[in-house]
Amino acid sequence: MATAKRDYYEVLGVAKTASQEELKKAYRRLAMQYHPDRNQGDTAAEEKFKEIGEAYSVLSDPEKRQRYDTYGHAGAEMPDFGSFSFDSAFDLFDMFFGGGRGRSRSGPQQGHDLRMDIDVSFDEVVTGATRTIEVPKAGTCESCAGSGCAPGTSPVTCTNCHGTGQVQRVVQSIFGQMATVTTCPSCRGEGKSIPNPCPTCRGQGRVDVKKTIEVTIPAGVDEDVTVRVPGEGEAGLKGGPAGDLYIGFRIAPHAFFTRRRQDVVYELPVSIAQAVLGDAITVPTVTGTHTVEVKPGTQHGSIIKISGMGIPHVRTGRRGDQICVVRIVIPTKITAKEREIFEQLGGRTGEPAPVKKGFFDHLKDAFRA
Repeated sequence: MATAKRDYYEVLGVAKTASQEELKKAYRRLAMQYHPDRNQGDTAAEEKFKEIGEAYSVLSDPEKRQRYDTYGHAGAEMPDFGSFSFDSAFDLFDMFFGGGRGRSRSGPQQGHDLRMDIDVSFDEVVTGATRTIEVPKAGTCESCAGSGCAPGTSPVTCTNCHGTGQVQRVVQSIFGQMATVTTCPSCRGEGKSIPNPCPTCRGQGRVDVKKTIEVTIPAGVDEDVTVRVPGEGEAGLKGGPAGDLYIGFRIAPHAFFTRRRQDVVYELPVSIAQAVLGDAITVPTVTGTHTVEVKPGTQHGSIIKISGMGIPHVRTGRRGDQICVVRIVIPTKITAKEREIFEQLGGRTGEPAPVKKGFFDHLKDAFRA
């Protein structure tokens, strides 16, 4: 007994008063969710995708929608309506999301792209590095070279559709008998079948593999950068090209450096004596050490810039700067002699000490320079 078709509005999850834009949004969302490329081997998802495409092909056309609203599914089986096939759903999907990726059901199909995220240290960001990674993916079956056929055999023409990939059926409607063309259920539109599938891949032409590859981490990479490795995605179907691998990065924080685009921020501890009298202090940088001058009377939050000691730009290679932010260290314990010296200096007036600029003012000035 044939299964009754669901209401097209219910299929798309919209009201009967839905606008064309609402229909389009509903179709895009559902088609992406149930697309066969994302649900390989899932027959239920494939049927759902076909149902969604059929519903949208009717409701997106004003004349077809009017007939459907008037006559229901019987109106949908009038001429112009009955020729929807599984390939039509692909055509609709490609109209929204773009073709050119081997959508053809009978020809070669490009393999899926893959994405992996790898952990990178702060030092590797500065210098660049290479990393050996293992990529789990669908690879071409070596036993059948991707054909899906057992060794020594080949596909045969489908006896149900005689190689066309489509079959015609006649349905009875209020307007009489109507001929419709649908995808062949035996070969699923391929036009050929595999009577002797490869025992290794069970006729799929692909098997799960783990491939070890070497990835270059460019100097200056950031977490919003993605590196493309051509041809290292999943194997294609029916001789189609492999997809690509996209590498993302998770960058570990540094013990005392903070990144701000291509600049490196370093908090420079300075004693009261160094701040008052001045000093030459050796500080760490991303490439070694460097001596900076702390001028007499340096204030807390002051900025000392070391040009060209930052992180290289991932494309141009031009290095940023190191921004040393002065932090005056106040001792928590002092000796009696030290206390006597501070007492002699005075300064305890009961009023706030004058401040020229705050920490954030200095930091903003540094990045504007």
